Amino acid sequence: MLQLSRYVALFAAFALLPVAASAQGLDDADLALAYGDHEFVSIATGGRTPITKAPAVASVITAEDIKALGATDLDQVLETVPGLHVSRNGNQWLPLYSVRGIHTQYNPEVLVMINGIPITSGFTGDRGRMWGDFPLENIARIEVIRGPGSALYGAEAVSGVINIITKHAADIDGGEFGVRAGSYRTYNVWAQHGGKWGDLDAAVYLHLGRTDGFDGNIEADAQTGLDRAFGTSVSRAPGPLNTGYDAIDLRVDLARDKWRLRAGYKGRPDYLTGTGVADALDPDTRMDARNINADLTWRDAQFRRDWDVTAQASYLHIAEANTDITLFPAGSALPLALPGGAVSSIGMVGRPQHWERQARLDFSALYSGFERHKLRLGAGYFRDDLYKVTESKNFTFVGLAPFCINLDCSMVEASAANGLAFLTPHQRDSRYLYAQDEWSFAPDWALTAGVRHDRYSDFGATTNPRLALVWDTAYNLTSKLMLGRAFRAPSFVELYTVNNPVALGNADLKPETIDMLELAFAWQPRAKLKTGLNLFHYRMDDVIRFVPNADPTTGNTARNAGKQHGSGLELELNWDVASNLRLAGNYAFQRSVDENTDQDAGLAPHHQVHLRADWRYAPGWALNGQVNWVADRERPAGDSRPPIDDYATFDLTLRADRGRSGWEAAFSVRNLFDADAREPTTGASASNLPNDLPLPGRSLYLEFRYRP
Repeated sequence: MLQLSRYVALFAAFALLPVAASAQGLDDADLALAYGDHEFVSIATGGRTPITKAPAVASVITAEDIKALGATDLDQVLETVPGLHVSRNGNQWLPLYSVRGIHTQYNPEVLVMINGIPITSGFTGDRGRMWGDFPLENIARIEVIRGPGSALYGAEAVSGVINIITKHAADIDGGEFGVRAGSYRTYNVWAQHGGKWGDLDAAVYLHLGRTDGFDGNIEADAQTGLDRAFGTSVSRAPGPLNTGYDAIDLRVDLARDKWRLRAGYKGRPDYLTGTGVADALDPDTRMDARNINADLTWRDAQFRRDWDVTAQASYLHIAEANTDITLFPAGSALPLALPGGAVSSIGMVGRPQHWERQARLDFSALYSGFERHKLRLGAGYFRDDLYKVTESKNFTFVGLAPFCINLDCSMVEASAANGLAFLTPHQRDSRYLYAQDEWSFAPDWALTAGVRHDRYSDFGATTNPRLALVWDTAYNLTSKLMLGRAFRAPSFVELYTVNNPVALGNADLKPETIDMLELAFAWQPRAKLKTGLNLFHYRMDDVIRFVPNADPTTGNTARNAGKQHGSGLELELNWDVASNLRLAGNYAFQRSVDENTDQDAGLAPHHQVHLRADWRYAPGWALNGQVNWVADRERPAGDSRPPIDDYATFDLTLRADRGRSGWEAAFSVRNLFDADAREPTTGASASNLPNDLPLPGRSLYLEFRYRP
């Protein structure tokens, strides 16, 4: 708490400095223009709606916000959203988006979309193994809703929805070249161009990058415990995290008349494994993951009188390939040798790989021919095809113990024929229908009612409604009452995994569900001061967890075993103090209870504070400072380790901007005071990595952009 007080005092001094400074010559500094349009949101209803009247609790982050923050990856931006905390999974350093206290191993309860199209991997139900370093330069805006969104968007929209909207030709409007270099030998270079190409509005973006990655120290890992138990000495801990990667990103956006074609490629060769796949440090493994996505959209806003019609076809291909993954290093006692066999000379090694393709057809129509009604109808089809799964390994399980497959402990190609495959190809089809009515039934009153029905080929059907009542209570006050239900579909791993007793699948799983009640107020006491208060209560049922079998020697099986409820609030403030100064901040509180233990669900912070000041102190110059405080994270039931320490970080960015043409430069310091910030480990990782996961310390970045 003392650390936070110091940072808040520093932030206050920084924020108040420009109030005393002269603002002469800055009357033309339009903050709304400088930091983009936050007044409208499309994700809440499927159409452009004023954010204060949207039937959801929503946040908008613009491209200008992203630049002002000095952010270098998406996760730094999302951490500024009230009630959304970005934690980490040590395995491949995956980001976990914990919204309103809902924190699970991979956080598949958050739906992430690019241009309105889900990018969920059916393999594990999350964003895939290489999600956490999405580049920022081609993002036009990010829209986030907290709370259920399945009535519009279907599966995974449980605790929230994040929609990343990329830039089209008019957003770029010319060419831009950029380069960034910084801590951990991080280098990025990008180019983008938007304009006319004959009759087409065309935009193209290319980004190349590499980093050695944050190398925070891991004091002890899973092999440390094995060394103690078996008298070996091969653990690489204490040792650094392995979070480096190479990056290739390409996006194309072509539009003509009623048609738009968008395509993207995201490649991450030489992606490292974080704390290791089995929580044993593994600096040698190199993973290779690639995503390809494309969508073709046709929209006619005047299809017929009062009809706005959209049709869309989209495709997503996910390939996650690896070199041999060393779960435990050479010299480890694992895998155990067969009687009369040899101890492995390479350690416990496997190479699981999978390829997945998804195809979607979506149709929606907005009808405005009824007085005071806007009726939106939609239908669609989705096929998720896990079409290829391969694995080679030198171990198999006998009960929960890994043994060498053969006497010399060499690698074997796993297959269904030899009974060693952990997963075989599967296909899932689903169809959906939805209807939503926005009814302005009285002056200053609007009721949004919607329902969506999804039918899956593997686990059945689910229906999810929502209601939202919006009241313009006064000229400067809007009140909202919202009730919604959402679901998460079981992943292929949760349904069909075999030969892995740590996590066996269960084909009888049902989807997770959530019901949430929200009460929200948007109050603007002054022309330049906007505030918000959001209250919520939720209950989750049929939460999927891997639980011990009746015979614990046979391992753990996925079951709908969890129940959780929680409540909380979010406070928001945005204040244009002067023509050259904007202050923003938010506070979030939540408390969630695991009903199986009747104890705090743990891991997610009970308190979050984000404070931000943007000061345009001279023409073409801007200074941004922000404080992020994460506090009061409890351990889940059964974890007897000391409490997780709170942390506060302070970031500072100085930017020089010469306008639409010319150069632009920025210098950023993240975690200026080098705070020892850590995210909690849980489950098996709680014992394997007892000192939790360190976050990056002080880091520096220098960036240049040029527009001809």
